[in-house]
Amino acid sequence: MTQAQQQADSLMKTEVRDGMRIDWDVPIVMDDGIVLRADIFRPLAEGRYPVIMSHGPYAKGLSFQEGFKSMWDRMVAAHPDVPSGSTNKYQNWEVVDPEKWVPDGYICIRVDSRGAGRSPGRMDVWSPQEARDYHDCIEWAAQQPWSNGKVGLNGISYYAMNEWQVASLQPPHLTAICVWEGAADFYRDVYRHGGIVNMMPLRWYPRQVCSVQHGVGERGARSVVTGELVAGPVTLSDAKLAQNRGDLEGEVLSHPLDDAYYKSRSPVWDQVTVPFLSANNWGGQGLHPRGNCEGYMRAASKQKWLECHGLAHWPHFYTDYGRLLQRKFFDYFLKGEQNGWDKQPAVQLQVRHPGEKFVERHENEWPLARTAWTKFYLQAQGQALQRTATNTQESLAYETTGDGLTFYTPPLTAPLEITGPVACKLFLSSATADADVFLVLRVFDPEGKEITFQGALDPRTPIGQGWLRASHRKLDAALSRPYRPYHSHDEVQPLRPGEVYELDIELWPTCIVVPPGYRIGLTVRGKDYQFDGPPIVIPHAFYSFSGVGPFFHTHPEDRPAAIFETTNTLHFDQSRQPYLLLPVIPPKP
Repeated sequence: MTQAQQQADSLMKTEVRDGMRIDWDVPIVMDDGIVLRADIFRPLAEGRYPVIMSHGPYAKGLSFQEGFKSMWDRMVAAHPDVPSGSTNKYQNWEVVDPEKWVPDGYICIRVDSRGAGRSPGRMDVWSPQEARDYHDCIEWAAQQPWSNGKVGLNGISYYAMNEWQVASLQPPHLTAICVWEGAADFYRDVYRHGGIVNMMPLRWYPRQVCSVQHGVGERGARSVVTGELVAGPVTLSDAKLAQNRGDLEGEVLSHPLDDAYYKSRSPVWDQVTVPFLSANNWGGQGLHPRGNCEGYMRAASKQKWLECHGLAHWPHFYTDYGRLLQRKFFDYFLKGEQNGWDKQPAVQLQVRHPGEKFVERHENEWPLARTAWTKFYLQAQGQALQRTATNTQESLAYETTGDGLTFYTPPLTAPLEITGPVACKLFLSSATADADVFLVLRVFDPEGKEITFQGALDPRTPIGQGWLRASHRKLDAALSRPYRPYHSHDEVQPLRPGEVYELDIELWPTCIVVPPGYRIGLTVRGKDYQFDGPPIVIPHAFYSFSGVGPFFHTHPEDRPAAIFETTNTLHFDQSRQPYLLLPVIPPKP
């Protein structure tokens, strides 16, 4: 054994506890000599088993209960099946509980990504380097004596998002992936909604990633299981820590267009060929649902499934509903069990109804083939949404610092299901050289009260949202569809003040059955949606909840007041007939 190997192995420990053989801090050496650290949970019986792997920056030694206590407490109180059947000692943020997988013949591996937790190196989240590291970890695991050579990937959010990336690299032993609420396009889904900077990742990075960067050491937490420092055995200075990580905010601000920076972090869809289960949250507006649906539509994989659910971001990954669905998928691909997964319908929907009610339904494709794409025209008179257009020449102005304009349908006379992507066409002028358009799809009960849902993060999330910076209005002709405008974001086209421009705006996929007597509304705003009521404060959350969770668009360098605090005007005439395109779903025959 070389000196380097001895040093790499010096932190590794093995023990048997809670019915598992656990290897702590296993070294995985990258091709440049950097040693990543993994915790491996294995069955006690000798043999070769399939692997479930996750790879990311949240510190494999930080327990869910300690690092994210408020989320854990709320989840287990609402869903007692989550903690049931486990000691919950090994619960980690957004990855599988090994106590619910190892007894059924799986090996669970958690890898601290480069520069995070107990893995040294320069931290660069979702980078090409991280994807290459992930590729090499997959291949390393497949070649171990306890592995059957089949590796699956599973995890929520970050751990799902980098699954798309590494799948593009096609590791030979990557056999199946479960992408649970995982964004994909790092420009459109993550950093810049419609070209507008999304504040969430800029706030998330220092709080949830830099706080467990390798080298935080004694200033960080200790594992409640091993007693070891979750962010590495060494303690580095603030200056050294900053040197060892990317400047996420600076990078996003310095890349306003969809250039190589974002493309290198996004999947190459025609190279994603691995079987996958993509799980989408209807209420994940601002980060996740678009990527899950886009991946299902565009990936080259011949064996792929889409699941769509509601509730908060975490529960269904851990509930019996979600866990057993994942298990059936992986049992089929990693164990070769003939359990009927090959007959699983391509699309499984939890169709949403007011009152947090969900009804499961199976479909064969996405968007649904029987969709009746229906235009609801915006009308200036009465601010109405009607199925017929009018030729009246009018205009409506709104202050971008205010509540904007809301257009309503008449009360519905029969139930109306909306399931799928949504699009809107507007004709807009600005008093300045640009305009940010915020669209909110809403539903109101017969008394005029807005119906919201528990979103992935915010407890009062509207039915749908979309965003577009007017200077980014250029469409990609090859990828655009009437129901899903796709903007190229490759050049800035400034506005001439007062001139009218045609804007096609994407609203992210949604689902709702609107009852009779209710009305559908579309709000056109110049700033983020805000629920009509005081913000909700939840313990340990680093922001209050006003309807959009952490997905604010308020960066002063990206949205200078001189440009974006202005007056916008919507225009209506015979040649300019704005509309909302809804995916109306007729009942199955």
